[in-house]
Amino acid sequence: MAYRDLREFIADLEARGWLHRVRVEVDPVLEITEITDRVVKSGGPALFFERVRGYDVPVVTNLFGTRERMQLALQTDDFDRLGRELVDLLLPSELPVSLVDKLKFLPRLAKLSDFVPKVVRWGPCKEVVVRERPSLAPFPILKCWPLDGGPFITLPLVFTRDPVTGRRNVGMYRMQVFDERTTGMHWHPHKDGAEHLRRAARKGERLEVAVALGADPATIYAATAPLPPGVDELLLAGFLRRSPVELVRCETVDLEVPAHAEIVLEGYVDPNETRVEGPFGDHTGYYSPADHYPVFHITCVTHRRHPIYPATIVGRPPMEDAWFGKVTERFFLPLLQLQLPEIVDLNFPVEGVFHNCVIVSIRKSYPGQARKVMHALWGTGQMMFTKVIVVVDHDVRVHDPQEVWWRVFANIDPRRDLVIVDGPVDVLDHATGTRGFGAKMGLDATRKWPEEGYTRPWPEDIVMDPAVKALVDGKWQSYGL
Repeated sequence: MAYRDLREFIADLEARGWLHRVRVEVDPVLEITEITDRVVKSGGPALFFERVRGYDVPVVTNLFGTRERMQLALQTDDFDRLGRELVDLLLPSELPVSLVDKLKFLPRLAKLSDFVPKVVRWGPCKEVVVRERPSLAPFPILKCWPLDGGPFITLPLVFTRDPVTGRRNVGMYRMQVFDERTTGMHWHPHKDGAEHLRRAARKGERLEVAVALGADPATIYAATAPLPPGVDELLLAGFLRRSPVELVRCETVDLEVPAHAEIVLEGYVDPNETRVEGPFGDHTGYYSPADHYPVFHITCVTHRRHPIYPATIVGRPPMEDAWFGKVTERFFLPLLQLQLPEIVDLNFPVEGVFHNCVIVSIRKSYPGQARKVMHALWGTGQMMFTKVIVVVDHDVRVHDPQEVWWRVFANIDPRRDLVIVDGPVDVLDHATGTRGFGAKMGLDATRKWPEEGYTRPWPEDIVMDPAVKALVDGKWQSYGL
C-alpha cells in the first residue's frame, strides 16, 4: 500500500526501528547538519528532532539515507523492476494490431489512467491558512554549513505551470531564505522551471509558484527524476505509489499541490527580478558560489495544525541524496536501453555526484560503437552534463570499481581511446573556466578490433581451469586456510 503522506512513512520507519528521535534541544544553525552528516555516513537511521531551538516545529532528516529506506519509500525490493514495469506498461512486447489485440490492450491504458493525479476539495495541508502577512518565521529552516549565505529550504517540491502549454512541472530547487516573505529560487538555465520563467517573461507576466514541503516519499522522489519536459512528475509518482496523488487547489495562485503535504508556500517569481543567492555547501562537496537568481515572493502559507519540517543535508558524498541518484540510475536504465539497446548496465558512482561520471557496459557488435554510445548519452536529457563517460565491454561488472579500473587502465591507449568534446556542463561544476560550459571526456575501454586500429591479437583474460577450481573447492577445508 502507498504511503498517504509523510507521517505514515515516518511511523513505518519508527515501527521498524529505522528512525531515531532526538529529544534534547538542537540548534537549526549547523548543529542538525553535523549530527545528520555523521549519521548518514555511518549508515544510521532517519532522525526526528523533537526540540529545535527557537521553534515549536520538529525537523526530520535522513529519511532516504539507506538502500532499505529508499526501497521502503518506493514500496519495492528491486529498483530495476520498477523501470521494467514502466517500459512494459508503456511499450508492451506485443503491440496491438487486430481488433482483439486492441481490446486486450485497453486494460493497460486503464491502468495508466489510474495513476493520473486527482484534485480533491480539501486536504490536511489546509488546516491552517495564513493569507495576512504570511511568514516563514515559524519554520525551523536550517543553515547547513558555516559559509552558507543563510538558511536554505533543501527538500522543496516546486510547482510551476508552463505559460504556453499549461503543463505542470514539479522540481526540487534549493531556496535561500532572504527574509520572512522572500526566498531565492535556484533555477539553473537548463531546468524546466527556468524555461517556464523565460516563457512568462516573453508574455510579460509573473510566474506563479507553489512550494510543497513534506509530501509522501514517492512524490518527493518524483520531483527529482530527470523526466523529459512536459512529462508530469505526479504521473510518475502515481505509478510508483500505485495510486494517484491527491491534490488541492492553492488559495492565491492557479496551481494544485499535494493535499497531504505538511507545509505549502504560495507566491510568484518576477522574471525581471534577481538577487544574489549563496554561497551554499552543495552536493558536490564544495560551496557553490554566490550568483544572481530569481526571487520567490510568498503570498500565502498553508500548513497542518502541527506541521513537521522535512530537510535533507547535502555535502561531500556519500550523503542522503546519493540514494535518489541510485534509484534514478536503476529506474531509467530500461528506458535508456530502448534507445540504446547495446547498453547492458550502467553505474553512476556516488563519488561522481551523478553528473561527473558514468560507467557504461555495452555489447559491442561493430567498430566505433563505444564512441557512438558516448555521443548518444551526451545528447540524452540531463546526461548532457556528464563530464566523464567510461565505456567497457558487456562482461565487465560496472558496479565493481576494482574490476572497472583494472579494465580501464589496462585497455586504453590514451591517443586512440580518449574522446574530448565541448558542450553544456552542470552549472555547479567549478572546474570549468566558464560557468555552465566546458569540456567532457569519453574513455573507450572496450576490447579493440582491427578496424579500430588494433592489429595485434587482443590478449585473453587469465582464468583458472574450471576443473581445477572445482577440485580446490572440494578440498578447501583440508588446506587449513
